[in-house]
Amino acid sequence: MIKIGAGNLNEVFEELEREKGISRDVIISSLCDAMVAAYKKHLRVKEIENVEAILDEQAGEIGIFKGKTVVESVEDEENEIALAVAKEIDEDVEVGDEVRLEVTPEQFGRIAAQAANQVLTQRIREAERNLVLNEFLDKKGTLITGIIQKVDERRNVIVNIGKIDAIMPRKEQIPGEYYKPGNRIRVFVLNVKETTRLPQVIVSHAHPEIVRELFELEVPEIEDGIVEIKSISREAGYRTKIAVWSNDPEVDSVGACIGPRGTRIQTIVGELKNEKIDIVRYSLDPVEYIVNALSPARVVSVDIMADDEENHEALVVVPDDQLSLAIGREGQNVRLAHKLTDWKIDIKSVSQMERAEAEGQNYNDEPQYEEESEAEETFESDELQQEIEEEMNQQAYDEEDIQADEETSEDTAEETEE
Repeated sequence: MIKIGAGNLNEVFEELEREKGISRDVIISSLCDAMVAAYKKHLRVKEIENVEAILDEQAGEIGIFKGKTVVESVEDEENEIALAVAKEIDEDVEVGDEVRLEVTPEQFGRIAAQAANQVLTQRIREAERNLVLNEFLDKKGTLITGIIQKVDERRNVIVNIGKIDAIMPRKEQIPGEYYKPGNRIRVFVLNVKETTRLPQVIVSHAHPEIVRELFELEVPEIEDGIVEIKSISREAGYRTKIAVWSNDPEVDSVGACIGPRGTRIQTIVGELKNEKIDIVRYSLDPVEYIVNALSPARVVSVDIMADDEENHEALVVVPDDQLSLAIGREGQNVRLAHKLTDWKIDIKSVSQMERAEAEGQNYNDEPQYEEESEAEETFESDELQQEIEEEMNQQAYDEEDIQADEETSEDTAEETEE
């Protein structure tokens, strides 16, 4: 037997288990495997039968033992032992039994220690990697909090999320967002990749599921299952549309998400750095759902052009002064509505429809955004610009609006007291 520890090894194993999270069984198994590997290397053989390492935890010693079968007449000295010789080791042994003989080479200590250290280090790293991998595989698809470490030369943001550093690629960052080292950040675990070292965790700050997680955290009705999030469409840093549905007729799904005096939506908007959020009431009626999804624009009519397994198309008519608002800057509003409802939405103004009817045109063959240039010209009108800003301000729940409400309420309360 070879001395590998000063006395009882239990304390060493317990410390490794606490610090590394590796069970003592894994450590002992790794150590024994390392000793067998060192023994094979010492003998310069790749394979050898019935050889194992046995660890005496109390004494802090380990040895190499080979199993041999007890026979009357030995024909294979490597794997067999005569009954008479075996009786000297164990008086109760019989033919066919197996006895273990210590075969630890002399002066094996230094060689064994080096080999065992290498293999043991490797096994510990593998065990750590597997523990971290399993931990973050369970967290895949969830929201976690981390600390920004740095921004590398490729503009990737490195975020510490506990035992490892995660990577947030540029495409998963919010456009225009400044990521300062040392700041805390909530990110969505997008993917976990296994590598030869620690797993590589990819996180996102722009994923739509971040909005879902934030609403689930801030709105108790969603966590309780009373209010459901049916769909989310997001252009990170700019605008999000979220469709909600109430399973209780007495609970208003939109009001529950906004919260008393807008406190719930205020918290979420603050977490998303003042990203605009449209809370849309979900409906089983596609016409009503499309009208809600195009908010804040007013809609005159919705005609269902195709509704089957492959195609969902609708023609939406809006007032002339609402065309730009319905389409949105660079088509953002209608694009988000399309993602939210999964309906292809073709938007026309009342005057466009009247001209098309007069000219006998087929609306179905027209491109969805063919009038976007005209909408942009209309958008530049000062009067329409003012109206659009007013409409969007009614839908945007930001800190300034809520603070103004609170100040008004406080002033009213003071006047009442006077």
